[in-house]
Amino acid sequence: MGDSPERAVESPAGLHRVIEPPGVLPQAAYRLDPDPRIHPGEVRVRVRRLNLDAASYRQLREEHGGDPAAVRAAVAGTVAERGKMHNPVTGSGGMLIGEVEEAGPESPLGLAPGDRIATLVSLTLTPLALDDALAGWDGRSEQVPASGHAILFRRSIAARLPDDLPDAEALAVMDVCGAPALVRRVVAERVARGTKPVVAVLGAAGKSGSLAVAAAHDAGAARTIGVVPDQGEAAALRRAGLASEVAVADARDAVALEAAVRAAGGPADVTVVCVDVPGCEHGAILATRDGGTVIFFSMATSFSAAALGAEGLAADVTLLIGNGYLPGHADYALDLVRRVPGVRDLLRGRLAEGSVTR
Repeated sequence: MGDSPERAVESPAGLHRVIEPPGVLPQAAYRLDPDPRIHPGEVRVRVRRLNLDAASYRQLREEHGGDPAAVRAAVAGTVAERGKMHNPVTGSGGMLIGEVEEAGPESPLGLAPGDRIATLVSLTLTPLALDDALAGWDGRSEQVPASGHAILFRRSIAARLPDDLPDAEALAVMDVCGAPALVRRVVAERVARGTKPVVAVLGAAGKSGSLAVAAAHDAGAARTIGVVPDQGEAAALRRAGLASEVAVADARDAVALEAAVRAAGGPADVTVVCVDVPGCEHGAILATRDGGTVIFFSMATSFSAAALGAEGLAADVTLLIGNGYLPGHADYALDLVRRVPGVRDLLRGRLAEGSVTR
């Protein structure tokens, strides 16, 4: 670590693990030090599986023409070079599951050796080293069997894996657990003010999208509009019975998206963007009524496109960036999976297809 763990000054936020450039937080750093020797407030995790975020995996797959070996080499190379999984194009990473190997005596996370956990912080700020070059991954899915170790800081977040769900399913849910928690909060606040909102979810058949639809209903939405890109996903969403209405539209086509949402009962009071492609900002704004809220849960979102697009449209809407964390978010997402069969069916269908997306 430049200095050994015994001599370095430990930072709760992980500044002591930053190699370059100095003085920035781990997420903004180019390279971290994944030295397995831990500080008193750290935890070392034996890595079993990574979950790449959807935008990152899509970008890698497209850049390498769908060649799974090239995708695998790119991920392994990034981790080796940067000491973390931080896609240089999308700026995003993912999360991981594994077992606690060692917990420092001053760690506030409440973890003990042997605990099976999911990290609820991004791989872009998690020191990570691999010892298998991802040899067990076929490069065809966001979920990546892996062997190595990762380091959690005092200010990291982790949750024990549930015993009643398969690891792959729990990982898929925890990867996006911030989405349903924030949707519930936003919808519940409107309901508390005496208005039951119309909620449109773009990418409603995906993992974060289906959870967002379920959370909107759970919080008292008057109507939910699930927007999907094709008839196949529309059929799956209708079978799941989650959304009040299902609309088919390309979320990148702003005019077509607005028309589809209106035809389904919009405009929306709350629009939630859960797609993993860029260019959906303007359509989401157009589909939202004045005084409404747009929540962006995609790592493909452009802040400038959203802010300047809303300005250019004279749209009086609140723009929220989902930061992936709210207190109790993992428990709430897992509870939705247990309680809402449609969410569980969509998630398991995508896992079976090997096409888990955001």
